[in-house]
Amino acid sequence: MTDGTERADGKIVKMEMDYSSAVDQQLPECEKMAQDGRLQEAIDNLLSLEKQTRTASDMASTSRILVAIVKMCYDAKDWDVLNENIVFLSKRRSQLKQAVTKMVQECYTYVSQITDLPIKLRLIDTLRTVTAGKIYVEIERARLTKHLAMIKEEDGDLKEAAAILQELQVETYGSMEKKEKVEFILEQMRLCLAIKDYIRTQIISKKINTKFFQGENTEDLKLKYYNLMIQVDQHEGSYLSICKHYRAIYDTPCIEADTTKWQQALKSVVLYVILAPYDNEQSDLVHRISQDKKLEEIPKYRDLLKLFTTMELMRWSSLEEDYSQELRGELAENACTDVFSNTEEGNKRWKDLKNRVVEHNIRIMAKYYTRITMKRMAELLDLSINVSIKSSAMCKELSRIKLKVFNRYMSQQLHSYLLQHNRPASTVIL
Repeated sequence: MTDGTERADGKIVKMEMDYSSAVDQQLPECEKMAQDGRLQEAIDNLLSLEKQTRTASDMASTSRILVAIVKMCYDAKDWDVLNENIVFLSKRRSQLKQAVTKMVQECYTYVSQITDLPIKLRLIDTLRTVTAGKIYVEIERARLTKHLAMIKEEDGDLKEAAAILQELQVETYGSMEKKEKVEFILEQMRLCLAIKDYIRTQIISKKINTKFFQGENTEDLKLKYYNLMIQVDQHEGSYLSICKHYRAIYDTPCIEADTTKWQQALKSVVLYVILAPYDNEQSDLVHRISQDKKLEEIPKYRDLLKLFTTMELMRWSSLEEDYSQELRGELAENACTDVFSNTEEGNKRWKDLKNRVVEHNIRIMAKYYTRITMKRMAELLDLSINVSIKSSAMCKELSRIKLKVFNRYMSQQLHSYLLQHNRPASTVIL
């Protein structure tokens, strides 16, 4: 590969002449002219020199000239001339890519320094126009787009901010560092969540490989990612996924170092794993979590988890009496655990917890009974017969196990439910 300079048309050319001495001589003179109010004259002189350096493929000198021109315009606060020259210089025939990159990078620093919003927006728009479709300035364009999205968000236009940031496909940028890519993707996720676009958030989240968080200096990004994923899965009601997210947070070194934080994370792990519907994965995860020695420091949650791993019946009334204050009470040390908060979502999770107790009890009964009357089942479940018949948790669990239930007054609804779930008709005898 040659050591030449690449032009905007993709052709690689070698430097024919070094104009560094001429640039060293003219730059101070033109800068003084600009300071004296003769900005256009100074620009014209530099443009004449720029043509020579560009045609000679002197990348270093051309870059210095382009940067000097935009800097003089910025110092003079002549925003019209600045925007005109950015476009003009980037479109000059056979312009050198590295020179355009240097100029764009210089102009990018002005964006954060300009306080006048209309002027800032115009400069961002000019730079985004200049960088559109150019791979060699894709990072600068991405950063400008992120800055524009932040401005839109501050103005309260979340939909526009999300739409602007979603234009970027940073995962395809070969020149961008992986950490910066993840930061961009997390911002895309956050804005999508802000407008309650959960499906798109889920799609965007798949662009991040969680192995990245095993590297150094990624803890903040890891926590941000899993907190966003918790919000997504809370909307979906996927308790097992939420449990896994909290486990990832719990295993983060900065969380492990803070007693309050790891306790809150571990409490959430316990609560969400018992809220998750029973299956092989959930059962395996429950037993692995129960082996964590740190549970000894939060005995209430250790005992609650033990109830779901012990092959004994649970009475909902007793569980509610023992744990209601801990799980739902306004305790200061429990402020971060809002799993069963007094909200619509919290009340739904509390109801789901009751259903998990019913399902657990049915699984225990299935180990000791092959057939049982509805009256006896209702007694063991700590429910009335009518409530037992209508219990969706009981219907779902009975559809999974081979347990014959006898009751001539049993609801036809239960019979139909079991048949819909491909259980044989002999499972239920009315």
